[in-house]
Amino acid sequence: MKKIINTSKAPAPIGPYNQAVLIKDTLYISGQIPIDPTTGELVEGDIKAETRQSMENLKAILAEAGMTFGHVIKSSIFIKDMNQFAQINEVYGTYFDADTAPARETVEVANLPKFVNVEISMIAVR
Repeated sequence: MKKIINTSKAPAPIGPYNQAVLIKDTLYISGQIPIDPTTGELVEGDIKAETRQSMENLKAILAEAGMTFGHVIKSSIFIKDMNQFAQINEVYGTYFDADTAPARETVEVANLPKFVNVEISMIAVR
C-alpha cells in the first residue's frame, strides 16, 4: 500500500505527481528544483544557492516522512552544465557524511523543468 507524502515546506508539484510516495519503509522522492516554497519563486543566478534550495526541499520532504538524509540510499542529480559539477557537489556534500553517503549518479541534460540548472531526486529507506 502506498502513502502519499506532501508538505507545504517544499514546493507544490507542478504537474500530475506528488512530492513523494512511501511504500512500506521505502520513500521515493520526486525531483526537486530550486523553488522557494514560501514565495513560489525560483532561486536563480548562483548554482550553489540553487543546489542548496533543492536540497532543503528534499530535507523538508524527508522530515515529513519521518526521515533524514541519513536514510537516503540513492540520489540522482540532473544538471544543465557539467562545468558546474564541482560547485553542486560541494553543496550536496554538506548534507551527507562521506562514510555513509548514498549511491548517486550525476547526469548532464539539455533542459530541466522551468529551465533550472539543477534537479535532484532521492530514494530513502527506514
